[in-house]
Amino acid sequence: MTTPTATARGSGNHLTSAVLAWAVAYGGIRLAWTIGEAPEFGPFGSDLLGFTGWWSVALCLAAGATAVALDRAATWRPVLAGSAWALGGALVAAAAILLPELVSLLLFAPGPSFDPVAFASRLGCVTGAALLGLATARYQRRTRGDCPNCCRTGPPGRRRSAPAPWARWAAYVAVAGLVTRFAAQAVVGFDGLTQDASVIGLEIGLVLAGVLLPLALVRHWGEIWPGWVPLLAGRTIPRRLLLVPGFGLGAAIVAYFGMGLAQVASGSASEFSDAFLWVAMSAYCLLGLGLLAASSDYHLRTRSACRSCGR
Repeated sequence: MTTPTATARGSGNHLTSAVLAWAVAYGGIRLAWTIGEAPEFGPFGSDLLGFTGWWSVALCLAAGATAVALDRAATWRPVLAGSAWALGGALVAAAAILLPELVSLLLFAPGPSFDPVAFASRLGCVTGAALLGLATARYQRRTRGDCPNCCRTGPPGRRRSAPAPWARWAAYVAVAGLVTRFAAQAVVGFDGLTQDASVIGLEIGLVLAGVLLPLALVRHWGEIWPGWVPLLAGRTIPRRLLLVPGFGLGAAIVAYFGMGLAQVASGSASEFSDAFLWVAMSAYCLLGLGLLAASSDYHLRTRSACRSCGR
């Protein structure tokens, strides 16, 4: 008879193999570009941020080795899990330029700086982060006694009907971050921003993500369609409609503008003043962190009880 632990380990082996295959394939490309001649990547000069050259090769090797360690570890090790999540975060941060590129593609206006090879490379980098994240989550479920179906730990608890106070504050921080960002832009002016369709689309998306989305995550109208919505009024809002953009945009914004702050700290040249960049990018990071926190509470509050464990 196959035990639940054996089944989890078997499934984990598939994820480990996937991470290793990615590390060999993508790491091989990074190695070839490092010791040979890398393609020209247009105005950005590189496909990744921060982790270029041998650093990108080391990142791939570390991801593969970590996946093997996760698969072989029989007990819960917080340091191992933390290191795995940190590696995944580094992979996402290295491909942070992917955020504005995806926006430009959705608007069918990629612009002259769009490079298909660099775009594919960033997608490959994020793919590795996703695979490593799945392997890490599998390790946590296996070693912490989490339910294999819902990933929850501990005794069944009462479902909260209202957002936690910290979640409300996180939503307000996200809105404040967006307001601060546009206040800083108003000081230096909006000249030039209206000439690029991708930038316009990004700004419009950020307004929606920075006002409607965080408030919906902590308000009742984020669970039930309000009465003024035609055809949908009174119906339950699908959780993924808020959770996917909440977690996705939150992580992407933190990665993109977090790397931007790192570049400003390193003294990278820009047409804007350092003071403006520090304020604007820090505000964006607050927006992203607020979205992540509010989305976490929304997820915990709205999920249904597991049929397997009752949690």
